[in-house]
Amino acid sequence: MIRIHLTAADFARIRFAPRPAPLQELNTALMMLVHPHDELLFGRWRRRLLRSLPASALPLADLVPGAQAPCFLDVFDDSLEAGLHTVRTTDPGLVRSELERVRAGHAAPAPAWIRDLHRGDAGAWQPLLRAQHAAFETVMRPVWCLVQDLHQGEFARHALTVAEHGIGTALAALVPGSRLRGGVWELEGPTEQDVRPDGRGLLLLPTFHWTGRPLVADPPGRPPAVTYPAGPGLPLTPDGTGGTDEALAGVLGRTRFAMLRLLAEEHTTSGLARRLGVSNATCSAHAAALRGAGLVTTVRAGRSVLHRRTALGSLLLQRRGEG
Repeated sequence: MIRIHLTAADFARIRFAPRPAPLQELNTALMMLVHPHDELLFGRWRRRLLRSLPASALPLADLVPGAQAPCFLDVFDDSLEAGLHTVRTTDPGLVRSELERVRAGHAAPAPAWIRDLHRGDAGAWQPLLRAQHAAFETVMRPVWCLVQDLHQGEFARHALTVAEHGIGTALAALVPGSRLRGGVWELEGPTEQDVRPDGRGLLLLPTFHWTGRPLVADPPGRPPAVTYPAGPGLPLTPDGTGGTDEALAGVLGRTRFAMLRLLAEEHTTSGLARRLGVSNATCSAHAAALRGAGLVTTVRAGRSVLHRRTALGSLLLQRRGEG
């Protein structure tokens, strides 16, 4: 059981990651790559990636000789460049202790570059950074636009839940089987673990490649992070998922999605209701939910109520292709 002890200050600092984290999504894809389960679903995907991974990515296997990876690989920056910089600037003491932890019990000698990294040799970072970059380009780059689209939909879905029902309901719904008891969020886990943010807050990050239990990271000096599975249950392929429209419609609901599309231009409640084929009361309820999530604005003009999409609402409808 994993227990995350949240203070009032932590609740005030809980946030859903607005964008995916390239290196963390890569970590989860690599975890799924080496896991032996679900051969029927993941077998072809694993074999294809194992054939296509370049030799420059192999140092990642040296760094993770067993079931656990060093915690300095848990990086939540929302760009690849920033993530690689965060890895490179890890505290040397943490690097040494984590390398010793993950290699404990392994009789085979560590490769030379791992020994150099343990000693603090600045040049020893280059094999790791090249490996991460090469693995990202091979595993993630072909599907990165789809990851971004799915993340946008996931972000919007939970924004609506928070707006309508509060953060407590959103946390309980985030991970099946989890419970919020008082100030403790309980998640099923393979070991007993107590995480105490102590005012640092909490970062919630969906992953679309991992289907196992939530992954909890507690980096020193940063908010703890819960990486939770939110994917379709199959490895993503460049042509295996719908576009932004389908992803958002699936999480917002067809009526709210259509409302967002219409509100590129200002509409009254009655005008929206006619376009959507719903009653004024239903239209008002949908508009209130979208407004609570920051996706639309509503102003009164005389006897009319006018609605328009916000910049965030427009962002969620865009197909984003940057790295």
